[in-house]
Amino acid sequence: MKILLTAINAKYIHSNLAVYSLRAFAVQEEQQYADELEIAEYTINQTTDSILMDLYQKKPDVLCFSCYLWNIEYVRTLLRELPKILPETKIWLGGPEVSYHAKQMLEELPQVSGIMCGEGEETFLELVRFYHGDVESLEQIAGIVCRTQENGVSVIRMTAPREVMDLSRVPFVYQDMDVFNHKIIYYESSRGCPFSCSYCLSSVDKCLRFRDLELVKRELAFFIEQEVPQVKFVDRTFNCRHSHAMAVWSYLKEHDRGVTNFHFEVAADLLNEEEIELIQSMRPGLIQLEIGVQSTNEQTIREIRRTMHFANVAAAVKRIHTAGNIHQHLDLIAGLPFEDYESFRRSFCDTYALRPEQLQLGFLKVLKGSYMEEKAADYKLVYQDAPPYEVLSTRWLSYADIIRLKGIEEMVEVYYNSGQFAHTMELLEHGFEDAFSMYEALAEYYQKHGYFEISHTRAARYEILWSFICEQWNAGGALKQNVAAEPEHFRQMLTYDLYLRENVKNRPAFAGAETVTKEEAASFYDMEAKHHRYLIGYEQYDKRQLRKMTHLEKINGELCLFDYQNRNILTNQAAVYKINELYVG
Repeated sequence: MKILLTAINAKYIHSNLAVYSLRAFAVQEEQQYADELEIAEYTINQTTDSILMDLYQKKPDVLCFSCYLWNIEYVRTLLRELPKILPETKIWLGGPEVSYHAKQMLEELPQVSGIMCGEGEETFLELVRFYHGDVESLEQIAGIVCRTQENGVSVIRMTAPREVMDLSRVPFVYQDMDVFNHKIIYYESSRGCPFSCSYCLSSVDKCLRFRDLELVKRELAFFIEQEVPQVKFVDRTFNCRHSHAMAVWSYLKEHDRGVTNFHFEVAADLLNEEEIELIQSMRPGLIQLEIGVQSTNEQTIREIRRTMHFANVAAAVKRIHTAGNIHQHLDLIAGLPFEDYESFRRSFCDTYALRPEQLQLGFLKVLKGSYMEEKAADYKLVYQDAPPYEVLSTRWLSYADIIRLKGIEEMVEVYYNSGQFAHTMELLEHGFEDAFSMYEALAEYYQKHGYFEISHTRAARYEILWSFICEQWNAGGALKQNVAAEPEHFRQMLTYDLYLRENVKNRPAFAGAETVTKEEAASFYDMEAKHHRYLIGYEQYDKRQLRKMTHLEKINGELCLFDYQNRNILTNQAAVYKINELYVG
């Protein structure tokens, strides 16, 4: 008997915690199953032919797919072909994309024997026992929808829901780290969510459970000792229990080795003084926070049944930001009820003003099984039939508005989230009514020149931004009236941003002529190699090597030395030293 748990991930660097947890739990409970329970991971970037060939060669008796938004269409494609090459194989599905309309899914997919709904560890174990003859009937297994025979006729049956399990019973799946080389590590210290946001499936599971803290600490110690680059907690609201969050964060701080980064999704308005002080005391890069704002429209927040006090969110984000040690990622969702284009503008500006390291402008996805799906008619929600079921229009937002917001989203991604244009964008913002208007104008510029249809190099993005600034200035509008700077100042800020991130040796056109002569540079590096007044810790390098690892540039009359071996861990910007005067003789 061979039972294959199959994951089709969005990217190679992703791993699927679910399939590893299912296998580990089954083996923990029934060691004799170890040799016959296998895992296969693929990506949606592989051809279906390559996956079909691999599955055929594995020849599983039972084939189980883990189904999500990003892979369900790919899985459907495989399902159409699998019975042709593996006619005897029983196929089962599980995961959030199939759990909430399971009966309908079985009606649509005659190739599938059944669906595991919701939490899967105990359900999968019983399914394995069924195929070994230790469970008499599928209908004895809670938490599934399956095909059975009644009087020679195939019918679909839904069994009773399964009770949630003690999370501490789920085994730790990362003993063999060789399997996860070059992969993002996902970790779970709680399941369920205390909130009821209408767009989210986590609210469906109201039974919030936490893994035993001593168990969590031992497992975190393993990651730290193994020097795993990054661990992403999949807990939906990590800090919903103060004692749990404090215990985990305190442990990470005390045992940090300076390598591993831990990612948490938190509710910023729940952070209290003790938690903020602890966070501010951590090594830069030890943890990063993802914070869902979604909207600052109070009517919208009430309507989506979300608990969020933006004033408290703003206060917490600002406090954390002052320490300069934590990467904060804030999320907004376009397409929510009662949020029109102007309301979203305000939500954007409110959130942008907090200056997070990243601002994610996302679009509502009307997930199967969510309360948002139930309210679709009331909200006049029009959304894609195919995954990811993204909104096309609402009672408050037209498709034309969505298109405009898509352009703004791309501009924010390129010119803000990349971190490559920080000083230029901050200066440029003063020439517009607000930050939203700035990105709106940039998107219109891209649209006018057909830039959205072109794949640009990083260098080209600088040139485009410079051309945009020149056009805005020459038009004689708000930029020229409101910014106390000439275009030359913008050009120098753009050059400064370029060299903060890029040690480019081929000078781009917008940067103009060299600002430091060859003689000045030669004199500086010759003396720096002897005295190391600025580049401390570079004593083993000669002047030629120092020149390769750094860059000299005059910005607004000041001589700046960019040190690319010492970068800010949050922004990846080079260290910059202001040189008062060049060495003399």
